[in-house]
Amino acid sequence: QVQLVESGGGLVQAGGSLRLSCAASIRAFTNTVGWFRQAPGKERDFVAAINWVSGNTYYAGSLRGRTTASRDNAKNTLYLQMNSLKPEDTAVYYCAASTRTGAPSKRYEFDYWGQGTQVTVSS
Repeated sequence: QVQLVESGGGLVQAGGSLRLSCAASIRAFTNTVGWFRQAPGKERDFVAAINWVSGNTYYAGSLRGRTTASRDNAKNTLYLQMNSLKPEDTAVYYCAASTRTGAPSKRYEFDYWGQGTQVTVSS
């Protein structure tokens, strides 16, 4: 069983930055780790993902250029750097891990989930 624990959320003004962290209990059995977000009353949407081994990253179109996913394999930790934040970025951000190969980006393609961390961007 893989456990994921997010941290780093909080309240920030529009235009500001935040770095989210996700600590994984183990890396074994998973190939890709990623971030999703869910705003109130909306679906949980893909944000970004990174392959543990290769470090290859990919992003949702709406966030490309403002977010950077990275990982520290020695710490089993995933990061999401978010810049130029907008009020519409307000959501609960979830870390997730997938056992699939390729480039998973759908919610059902991820097998393990964290509890989420709240990001609130004020205007």
